[in-house]
Amino acid sequence: MILVTGATGFLGAELVKQLTDQNIPVRATRRSSSKIPALLQNNTLVSWHIADINEPEHLADAFEGITQVYHCAAFVSFDPKDKAKLLKINIEGTANIVNLCLENNARLLHVSSIAALGYPKKDELISEKHFWDYDPKAHNYAISKYQGEMEVWRGIAEGLDAVIVNPAVIIGKNAGFNGSGAIFKLVKEGLKFYTDGATGIVDVEDVAKCMILLMDSGITEERFTLSADNLHYKDFFAQIAKGFGIKAPSTEAKRWMLGIAWRAAKFASIFTGKPAALTKDAARSSFNLSYYSNKKITDTLNFKFKPLNQSIAEVCHALK
Repeated sequence: MILVTGATGFLGAELVKQLTDQNIPVRATRRSSSKIPALLQNNTLVSWHIADINEPEHLADAFEGITQVYHCAAFVSFDPKDKAKLLKINIEGTANIVNLCLENNARLLHVSSIAALGYPKKDELISEKHFWDYDPKAHNYAISKYQGEMEVWRGIAEGLDAVIVNPAVIIGKNAGFNGSGAIFKLVKEGLKFYTDGATGIVDVEDVAKCMILLMDSGITEERFTLSADNLHYKDFFAQIAKGFGIKAPSTEAKRWMLGIAWRAAKFASIFTGKPAALTKDAARSSFNLSYYSNKKITDTLNFKFKPLNQSIAEVCHALK
């Protein structure tokens, strides 16, 4: 039997859909406050188990008869106020999953992040071989995903059968305007600026496909970067604008401009009581030039990623 944590999330729901499309029954965890996504409603092959990864006493029941675990549950935030929540869910929660996999002799596929990868030497692409070095400027999300991944490596050292994926920025039509969908929303609403940064991007369907292939491959004690391609934000925003049939952002935002913007957003949040629309960590990250290699996954699985222009066009069509 297969267990999927975080099954109500963007990636988790796509993974469960692909598994059940193959007539594979799935046990899926969700918190009592989480709603079953439209993608999975009325799916008779999914048995839902109310559990929180930070409550191992309730989570243990979900592991009965389980042989494979996909750990998708995680918390994403660049707001400094969310530090404690990030560490609790992404580190302690992962440790609980690792321990239960060890106790039940279950194989684990852990969803980490490119944020948990290190930095390469000059002119090298970032890959699985680059391990994270402590950086005092690192944002809390990166720290939490790195330390969460270290819990999996700890489990591997204790005999855990596990494989890790480090996805890039995941896009897909079912995200709506949440998560990466917020980028599409900004452009659709007339974003004028772009930053001179770059990152890896990947379609959610490809991430789920790679996860299933890796789980069934028997490959263990390895991690794989999942990125279809690298895009500069200027080009990414331009492709989104094209998909919506509107003018692309044409003004480059300088560091000092975003420095003012995140401070103003923080000041405004004091009066509105709402989270700042732009945080210091998010502003800083938007200038990083991060280029990722997908050679290991493409060579290992002979996998071909969906072209990003196709993925972006599909998302725009769904959000029009």
